Amino acid sequence: MKRLALLVAIGLCILLVFGSPLATAQEAPLKVKELNFVFLHGGGGNACSMQLLNDTIREELPKYISDYEVANPGTRVQFNTLLRCYPNDVDVATWANNVVDSINKYMPDKQNLILIGHSVGGKAALYAVAKNINYVANQVAMVVTINSPIKSLQGYYIAGGSALDFYRTLGILSESGVAGSVVSYDSSQDGRWVAAHKHWLAFISAESAPLSPQFNVGGVDAMPRDMDDTIIPISAQYSFGADVIYYGEHAHTDLASQDEVATFIADGILDYIFGGNMECSVFVRSGSLEHKAGWLPGTVTWEDMVGEIPAGSGSVQHFNESFTSWQEWEDVVGECPPQHMRSNYQFSQVGHFPFLSSVEEVRWFDAANTEDCRLYIKTKAAPRNKVQVDWSVYDAGLLPPGGKRNHYEIEITTGTPLTGIPRASWATDNPRDIRLIIDSEAESPFRWFHAEWRTYATEMRYRKIIDEMTVQPPSETTPPLQGQSQCCD
Repeated sequence: MKRLALLVAIGLCILLVFGSPLATAQEAPLKVKELNFVFLHGGGGNACSMQLLNDTIREELPKYISDYEVANPGTRVQFNTLLRCYPNDVDVATWANNVVDSINKYMPDKQNLILIGHSVGGKAALYAVAKNINYVANQVAMVVTINSPIKSLQGYYIAGGSALDFYRTLGILSESGVAGSVVSYDSSQDGRWVAAHKHWLAFISAESAPLSPQFNVGGVDAMPRDMDDTIIPISAQYSFGADVIYYGEHAHTDLASQDEVATFIADGILDYIFGGNMECSVFVRSGSLEHKAGWLPGTVTWEDMVGEIPAGSGSVQHFNESFTSWQEWEDVVGECPPQHMRSNYQFSQVGHFPFLSSVEEVRWFDAANTEDCRLYIKTKAAPRNKVQVDWSVYDAGLLPPGGKRNHYEIEITTGTPLTGIPRASWATDNPRDIRLIIDSEAESPFRWFHAEWRTYATEMRYRKIIDEMTVQPPSETTPPLQGQSQCCD
């Protein structure tokens, strides 16, 4: 009996010292990851500008959190949101300091901050983090900018005045305040720092062509030389280093009123946090075009196809050695790499005398086969005369199989008034085809312009930054799913 009691005592001691596997599993500490969303409205706006996006994220979050917690047993995800109003007529440095003060007051010592800024709010967010105001960079996990004026707008053409005057008329008041920062301060360096040390997700949008009436205010296009979202050119909305998502032909403030826009942006942000494939924009090709009207009065129009690439060029030359009769020649020239698609051809007759030589016909050799880039050239020359034709063949330059185009940008870089690009579109419905059709116009006499274009393709990027976020001890008073919100009155 004593021996049995001794064995029981030894067994109890072993359990107390080492613990049972079941008890160990039950007593494992719960990991808590807290997401803290900070919404920053734009210049001339208020907290209501971000209310729809705030509400949409809060509505979408429970499903993302539930899926993550199921896939990661022992981990709980909590979230908080902060939506405040900030003084509008201050420079970007003051705006950024006001944001940090708000964070310190309403989210003191919080980690895993996700700053979501629309327009100037995004510019201020990048500034605050890159300059590490009051050490806020230590708390931030990512910055989201939405239609933000990242680049300086000093060099952009504004109809009827300067960029500063334009933004002041929109209610972005003083030269020393936010209007001055929008025009003169370039946030590209701030963005590169955030992209290198944290995460930067940029949402961009714009009209379909520089002179498109889509987002004109009162029937006037204030930025007739650029594709803009009403007030910010698309090329100014991001800088290289960001994960850029183009979300379509939308105006500057559509996220405040359109459910589909708010949902798209909210899902993009949450996929970025919890794990998802992002359709990001990457640069593919660029070029330029220019036109000049003649001296006759009226409107001159042009249609250009751009984005194709050279596939071959050469010259056809013949000399008629006969003293008495004309002679004709037929030549087949040029070729494309296998599985490529032809686009266009050009030719010109060189050094000819009128009526003594001619180009009778130029066409694709096999008109039905779009992969055949060979040209059929028929020429003719009088006795003891020569004919020369220079030719060039262009390939469509399709993206690789599986590739998908994303968006394009067009801007008139210089020129006279009364010129413009009212329409532009992809050349075909093929998602691998990044050629553009650009319609332009100028009022005669002698008005001209020079334009540049850029095309972008979709690159799939996987992001899941929640795995990088800090873990904190659980609060005894915090329920499994916490969604506190601090908002202005």
